[in-house]
Amino acid sequence: MPICIYDNPGTTHFRFSSALVERLSRVPGIVAIKNPGFGPAETQRHLEDQRSQVPDGFSIGYSGDAQCTEAMIAGADTWYSVIGGLLPDACLKIVRAAQRGDAAEARRINASLEPLWALFKRYSSLRVVYALAEALEICHASPPLPIRSLSEDARSEVLAVLKQLPADVISLSR
Repeated sequence: MPICIYDNPGTTHFRFSSALVERLSRVPGIVAIKNPGFGPAETQRHLEDQRSQVPDGFSIGYSGDAQCTEAMIAGADTWYSVIGGLLPDACLKIVRAAQRGDAAEARRINASLEPLWALFKRYSSLRVVYALAEALEICHASPPLPIRSLSEDARSEVLAVLKQLPADVISLSR
């Protein structure tokens, strides 16, 4: 089974060094890395550095949805999205724009999602996604303990943001 390295220093308090990623990328079965998101300039530098150290075909991806547009524009292979399962059309439009070299369109769509990204920063993306899934009537579930669900006030904020997202970016068809 293929293995993806998950560099998640925010949770683990451990950072995969370039040297360690290079060594691991050559281990049979390890085929990808999921990196945390960075700012635009750092993403470009990080991606170029990582790409120069791993074998061809090794997939380099990023998480942190608010920063992933810049990663895709820079040439990342994959966006590991928390919101992609709920609002796939918006994510796909960003990815397709980046893939065809239309950075302005990718950034426009990403900017239209800024109210959502602000909620992610404020409450955590996982907690917001659970509230969104409920607001969209996809499912009624709570995050696993010890993570707590959002308060009613925060859920109201999530619903208000959902209603203001532009229709040309978000498709809620199920």
